[in-house]
Amino acid sequence: MKLVAMSQGVTVYPDRNERRDTLDQRLSALLSSTGYVPVPVPNSLILATTVHSSVMDPVTAWMIKVNARAVVLSGGNDIGTCQERDLTERRLLDYAKTNELPALGICRGMQMMAVWSGIKLNPVTGHVRTRHCLRGEVSSDVNSFHNLALSDCPPNFVVIARSEDGSIEAIRHTSLPWEGWMWHPEREETFAEHDVRRLKMLFGE
Repeated sequence: MKLVAMSQGVTVYPDRNERRDTLDQRLSALLSSTGYVPVPVPNSLILATTVHSSVMDPVTAWMIKVNARAVVLSGGNDIGTCQERDLTERRLLDYAKTNELPALGICRGMQMMAVWSGIKLNPVTGHVRTRHCLRGEVSSDVNSFHNLALSDCPPNFVVIARSEDGSIEAIRHTSLPWEGWMWHPEREETFAEHDVRRLKMLFGE
């Protein structure tokens, strides 16, 4: 049984003075259907303060306690709009790198991998509520729901798929078991075989 830590989106309800962690149930269903146990990571962990700088950060402490063996950075929320989520996902990537854990970035999650690596995002048109026929190592028909694209391939990654207009749609790390996909595998009516197969290869049995 492999526990997979999943980052969550943030939904704000000003009239209730609430900031809620949110996660598409279909993403949990995708992981469960492939034999993994999804465990949502609370964004509020990063808000915990420590008196001494030597104290382990709360996200790292949570990952150790839960013993998650892989990381998924989910979609939703543009980077920069929810500070607690941005910080949480950066810590998750730090932890995954240090411990050489598999990691999958979905849409915003792939963008976070790029930003974490020092790459900027650029606006892109024709990528919202449409589909693309990818070319490259991944050559599949996929959905698309994003208005930002990577300006370049991050250091230590290779591009494994591009859309028809040349935008980077998938990346793979050259030494870590990490991938980023700009499409949402959980939003397909029936989970695509190529997504399930690739997820299993990435995370292992």
